[in-house]
Amino acid sequence: MGWDSYWGYYKPAKPKEVKDGIRAKSKRGAIGETWWSKRWIAVLESFDMGARLTRGRTYARKGQVISIDVQKGAVTAKVQGTRAKPYEVRIQLNPISESEWDNVADAMASKAIFAAKLLSGEMPLDIEDAFCEARVSLFPASKKELETKCSCPDWANPCKHIAAVYYLLAERFDEDPFLIFKLRGRTTEEIIDALREKRALTAEGEHEAITAVSTTVEEVRPLEECMDCFWQAGEALDSFSVNPARPEVENAILKRLGGAPFSVGKANLSSLLSKAYEMASRTALQKASEESEEK
Repeated sequence: MGWDSYWGYYKPAKPKEVKDGIRAKSKRGAIGETWWSKRWIAVLESFDMGARLTRGRTYARKGQVISIDVQKGAVTAKVQGTRAKPYEVRIQLNPISESEWDNVADAMASKAIFAAKLLSGEMPLDIEDAFCEARVSLFPASKKELETKCSCPDWANPCKHIAAVYYLLAERFDEDPFLIFKLRGRTTEEIIDALREKRALTAEGEHEAITAVSTTVEEVRPLEECMDCFWQAGEALDSFSVNPARPEVENAILKRLGGAPFSVGKANLSSLLSKAYEMASRTALQKASEESEEK
């Protein structure tokens, strides 16, 4: 056997089983449910990492990953391989600078729907536009932006251990989209505080603008002068109409509050309220549609 053949050969070995490893929820097909987690996987697969990425998906489904910790700009993990000691994995993504984050926050706060969805824990579909406006990228734009290390003897990068963490990160993003921001250098609290501050300034500016252009102020009559007609509907109700529509963010308040501190049976109160709100909303929209058709 020549040297070339020798170095190209290794005896396949099964990894040691992990009793309580982090196992991917997806049993087959794609990993990740939300558009942003699928986007993360699509970006990685576009970097042409070869079969290593696929082998990592198998490791993720077998539960070989013992732990994952997401910090600002970095992910550390432990992955069980063929050796007794788990391998140490580290994935780094260049953080966005403070000035760039400030520009991103301006872009996000400029659209009320961005702020509404993010404050309710949901990632807006066109969030990347806000980053493009600030001339930065939310997801890694190239493989060079990802700095990865693994203590395993495999020379390939990514090895299957790193790849397994990549896939499980997608499911972590499903649970908490703000982890993507954390990888870029901002925590959930920092994002929300920045958005609230920017939105408050925007609202203040809009209020001042409305006040400046307003030329007529309706005089409010004292209650004593309105006693005779207080309970009358008045002409204003003739032109009053209600047109209910589905909100941009479903159950925004419940999403923002998260799980309730108590449950009914095995179900968290928040999930029960969510179903009740959806049913009430659907019934109200149906009723409004029927009344509109009758008119």
